[in-house]
Amino acid sequence: MPLAYASKRSIVLSLAPLLWALSAFPQADVASVSRSNQLGEDAIRRMPEKQIFAVATFNISEYSADGPATSAEGVGERQMFDLDAQESPAMLENKPGGGANIQPLVETSRVSKPADFNQDIYYRNKLEFSLEGGWLPINIPFPLDVFVGDVYNTYPLKYTLVPIIASLRWQIDSVGSPWILRGNWDLTFSGSVTAIPRGPETRYFSYDMGIRRNFVQRNCRVAPYFDIRLGVGSIDAKGPQRVLYAQGQDLTFTVNMGSGVRYNFNPRYAISAGLNFMHISNLDLSEGNGKPNWGVRNYGINVYGPMVGIDIQLRRHQRNSAQ
Repeated sequence: MPLAYASKRSIVLSLAPLLWALSAFPQADVASVSRSNQLGEDAIRRMPEKQIFAVATFNISEYSADGPATSAEGVGERQMFDLDAQESPAMLENKPGGGANIQPLVETSRVSKPADFNQDIYYRNKLEFSLEGGWLPINIPFPLDVFVGDVYNTYPLKYTLVPIIASLRWQIDSVGSPWILRGNWDLTFSGSVTAIPRGPETRYFSYDMGIRRNFVQRNCRVAPYFDIRLGVGSIDAKGPQRVLYAQGQDLTFTVNMGSGVRYNFNPRYAISAGLNFMHISNLDLSEGNGKPNWGVRNYGINVYGPMVGIDIQLRRHQRNSAQ
């Protein structure tokens, strides 16, 4: 009995240091946890001063069994670092001056000008057929009389001309020039038949060549124009038959000047309307040049009135194929 009692006492005494050591570990963990909790509470109390919103985090490394226990100071620093890392750009904007340098991304798009459909109507090397008709009943003095020394007046004999003009129009360039001068040029080759319902003569045939300026604005179907044509022709002159104020010879020259507007339905078809001035004379070739009883004086014809026309594209091709 004394021997058994002695052996039990020796076992208890040998286990005492082990039990004491085991009891020390939870106390250290409790102390470290209480220390970290105290540091965490301090950090939470400071958050309203910094205007930081608390976000719950779970740090795996603190609860991992792979590494040794960390000190209370390390736990507190990691918590402060985690809180700072949770601050979002929206939280920084709440700080005084904290988000002043953060600018929102604004996506801007360049507003491109709409395509100009007139680029498909007026372009280099475009060919058109034009048919025009006019009614020219208004007699006026020749505008250049003051420059050639003639009297600036009209004659008792009045004329009315009705020209029918068929033309080939060749656009020699594309749209250019700035502001109201924006437009292009076309060359005109014309054949004209003119009826004379009022006057001693009855008809006039001529061939004319000229140039037209089209004033073209962006995406506008109406285009003003100005043109001038010069030609040579034949008239059944009545001056040699002693008709007063009639034309002195059959061979004559002509000047046509006009202005108006053109309306484009599409790249193929267009109409035009405007006023046209027409002059017919023989440059005084029929007069006697000062010699008595020789030749016939030529008085000329100067009339103007409305003119209308239609333009038709001859070749169906796009602008790009014409360049």
